[in-house]
Amino acid sequence: MPALLAQRAALPARPVARLAASRPLAARAALPVQRTALAPQPLVQKPAAIKGLPQLPSRAVKVQASAAGDAPVVAAAAEEKKFLGASLFTWQKIIPLGLMFFCILFNYTILRDTKDVLVVTAPGSGAEIIPFLKTWVNLPMAIGFTVLYTKLANVLNTEQLFYTCIFPFIAFFGAFAFVLYPMQEQLHPTQWASDLLEKMGPRFAGPIAIIRNWTYCLFYVMAELWGSVVVSVLFWGFANQITTVDEAKQFYPLFGLGANVALIFSGRAVKIFSQIRANLPPGVDGWGLSLRGLMSMVVVGGLLITGIFWWLNRVVVPKVQGSIPKRDKKKKKEPMGVGESFAFLAKNPYIRDLAFLVVAYGISINLVEVTWKSKIKAQFPNPNDYSAFMGDFSTATGAVTFTMMIISRWIFSKFGWGMAALITPTVLLLTGVIFFSLVLFSGPLEPSLAALGLTPLYAAVLVGAAQNIFSKSSKYSLFDPCKEMAYIPLDQETKTKGKAAIDVICNPLGKSGGALIQQFMIIGFGSLAASTPYLGLILLAIVGMWIFAAKDLDWRFAEAQDEMARAAAAEASADSGDAPAAAETKPASA
Repeated sequence: MPALLAQRAALPARPVARLAASRPLAARAALPVQRTALAPQPLVQKPAAIKGLPQLPSRAVKVQASAAGDAPVVAAAAEEKKFLGASLFTWQKIIPLGLMFFCILFNYTILRDTKDVLVVTAPGSGAEIIPFLKTWVNLPMAIGFTVLYTKLANVLNTEQLFYTCIFPFIAFFGAFAFVLYPMQEQLHPTQWASDLLEKMGPRFAGPIAIIRNWTYCLFYVMAELWGSVVVSVLFWGFANQITTVDEAKQFYPLFGLGANVALIFSGRAVKIFSQIRANLPPGVDGWGLSLRGLMSMVVVGGLLITGIFWWLNRVVVPKVQGSIPKRDKKKKKEPMGVGESFAFLAKNPYIRDLAFLVVAYGISINLVEVTWKSKIKAQFPNPNDYSAFMGDFSTATGAVTFTMMIISRWIFSKFGWGMAALITPTVLLLTGVIFFSLVLFSGPLEPSLAALGLTPLYAAVLVGAAQNIFSKSSKYSLFDPCKEMAYIPLDQETKTKGKAAIDVICNPLGKSGGALIQQFMIIGFGSLAASTPYLGLILLAIVGMWIFAAKDLDWRFAEAQDEMARAAAAEASADSGDAPAAAETKPASA
């Protein structure tokens, strides 16, 4: 027996080595996987419940196992509960954001209607004051805010920056109704402004009215800044930080619908307070009572906005931040300055076209709007009647825009981006031509209008209202989505810098460009009425260039989309090219 064992131990080990070498590599690699495949299926990766850390949605785990066949076994995933096709965490973000947007737009509509009534019907003032306000007061304050915001953004975090920006607005609107307005006789230099107007003449009535009613003008500018600062900078900046692209595509249009519901409600609120003023006994300051009521609603709405924002930062933001990979948490870039924005706009034709669309809309709507508001004052010299009309106007704008937003989805799917981009300038051109024609040829049209029970002035007010309603509704439902879509196929640097340049330069330039044109016309021709024919011709020229820029951007946008599609296809083919190599390492069947 010992001899047999010694003889067996002396045998060479080469056959064993050859046996191991003859076994395929894939088969050898499959052996440990085959053993793990004996574990009970399906495998689920469960989130660890660690106290103090947010729980993220579970993800599916793919397990490559050898079974009867080469198909991989994909483990089932524990999916988060969904409601109406969206996860509960998504609704936890979207519902508060929708309430924030509703309150912001509710406040903005009240402020917009009130500011117009204040400055247009103020003593010694009129619609002529608006172009001077937008150029010499609103534009400098907008640029000043941009500079201040940039500096604050470098030293404050997102939550601190939000509170620092919004609380001064809330405090000012409350103080205006309860402090500044009751003290207007002591604060306004009425007699000095009247003496100056006699020396300078009616051509300078607009600038002098700004000084005479400076608290009203400050209210006007703060109301304008609420729309650009709180809506564009604070809300959308925060919403884009906590929502994904898929959530934005699905729910951002609903924010627009909610905004127009806010227009309807706030328009009704302005109308109700106008009726309250009309029924007050003589000697009671109806405007003071109305302002206290309206600004109280604005203050409450502002506090609701900050409360919702505080809650989101305590409940939602930590979960969102926990789900962002560290490599994606890049350092925030400082916004471009005015000079850098001009330089970037000058060298990029795609961004130039997009910028001209924004500037052209601002100029065009201002050319019509100021003339229309002068007609409203002539028709409704009483502030109560003026305010009631603006309340009805806001309600009608909300209702029409709500309908247009539903139709816009069909327009985009049926006709595409190019047709959707051309609708807004076309609507503004047609309604603008009708409005200016009615203003210029009111004499010959008077018998026809009398047969309809209308005076030429009231007909101009109604046509101007229709022009503004359809222009604004097409802007909200078509122009704004087209503008945002145009950024999508751009590379990240162009997208970021282009949007920053348009926000810094084009929005204020569009608002003040039309105002500057009107100032030259008023000073040159003596009044807004005398310059109306020339304003109509300028409107035709601006809208014509707007349509040309939209057509030019249409083919550039299509070309950029094709490039993006080719890049995506190349990336997909590269990924599929890696698939065979991956398939060779899959476990072989038993």
